[in-house]
Amino acid sequence: MFKLHYNTRVCFFRHLKVSIGYTIEAAYPSLSRATSKSVVVDGKSYAEDEYTNVTPKILSFIGINNHNRCGHPLNLFKQRLVEFFYDHFKGRTGNPIFSIYDKINPVVTTNENFDSLLVPADHPSRNKTDSYYLNKTHMLRAHCTAHQSELIKMGLDNFVVFGDVYRRDEIDATHYPVFHQADGVHIFTPNELELIYGSNVNVFDRDRNDSNSEKQGVYSEEANEIVTNHLKKTLVTMIQKVFGEEVEYRWVSEYFPFTHPSFELEINYNDQWIEALGCGVIRHEILKNAGAGNRIGWAFGLGLERLAMPFYSIPDIRLFWSKDSGFLNQFQNLPKDGRVKYKPISIYPQCINDISFWLPKEKSFCSNDFYELVGNYGGQLVEQVKLIDQFKHPKTGNVSHCYRIVYRHLERTLSQAEVNEVHKLIEINATQILGVKLR
Repeated sequence: MFKLHYNTRVCFFRHLKVSIGYTIEAAYPSLSRATSKSVVVDGKSYAEDEYTNVTPKILSFIGINNHNRCGHPLNLFKQRLVEFFYDHFKGRTGNPIFSIYDKINPVVTTNENFDSLLVPADHPSRNKTDSYYLNKTHMLRAHCTAHQSELIKMGLDNFVVFGDVYRRDEIDATHYPVFHQADGVHIFTPNELELIYGSNVNVFDRDRNDSNSEKQGVYSEEANEIVTNHLKKTLVTMIQKVFGEEVEYRWVSEYFPFTHPSFELEINYNDQWIEALGCGVIRHEILKNAGAGNRIGWAFGLGLERLAMPFYSIPDIRLFWSKDSGFLNQFQNLPKDGRVKYKPISIYPQCINDISFWLPKEKSFCSNDFYELVGNYGGQLVEQVKLIDQFKHPKTGNVSHCYRIVYRHLERTLSQAEVNEVHKLIEINATQILGVKLR
């Protein structure tokens, strides 16, 4: 599950291998491309078309699976969530009723990522400026909720999916085009609701009234209230299990196409309110299309990095991709309930360079295209890219953007000469690939 606005059975048990059948220039949507070119992921070829915008750099992240790497902070945080669901939900025999999936291929169809979840056809999250497409019909998942309908169709009622997700976004200490999510689903039969409530429950509203701000029209007020309360109680207990029972929290009403009513859970941690997760009652249409139309259920989604960063006091999201032993060794050999506060290896100074250019008139320009280009050519040296100024010439109508690029290496001090060399490479390729004119 993911926040659908922006300022936010597949192969289970094998690792992915990626090969790339095109040049870096071909990765940008503004360029023309030969129809014979293709993208190959895990041995499967996807023919390029006008939608293809995934880059070799992004494809290189597939198969790393930090959430499954033993001793990695994301894996440690994931295990806390897994243990909660295993301990909190058990069947009559004492076995866990929740199943965990953490090796699902990140390549999904656009139907799985959008249509099956009732995402409107004109929603901005579908744009090439916001998502990574292999071609018109296949993409890298933008959220793990993309697997929800398929798993329900397979007869699963209770599950959590962990995986890497891909979104085109700005670059800063808390944003990165590749991150990790956990998405969970809990579906109830009428009998299961009765066990919770203690008496007979009518799941559906016989009058089928229209939906309102509190519930979907198809469900009875009674069933909606039971499921909503069960959802909130479960997720608050999960957060308290991780961050401590004393953690302050609050619920905020939200909108998601795939749930109603929908909520965000925020926690006050270190005197700062953090969006912990999104959740809600699953849309009946989704359940019906997946063969579970006689049931009701809830779903939630959260970002592992978003919560692991404050939990371990990790200041920069790029650190989760670090191979430096000084970072990784801090999380090795921890006891089951162990927790460590990240200690910076050292603090290296920033190097700041600005770049100004006129936008092209002959084709469209999107800031996310520039962010992507900076990420491709600046790599891990880039800490932040930010649009700091816009100007429209009063006579010519030409539009100018000025971006501030902050460079900082995680493991050593950068020289200005090194930064200037990378910055020059960005300038050259911004001109050639995006068609901008430097000022």
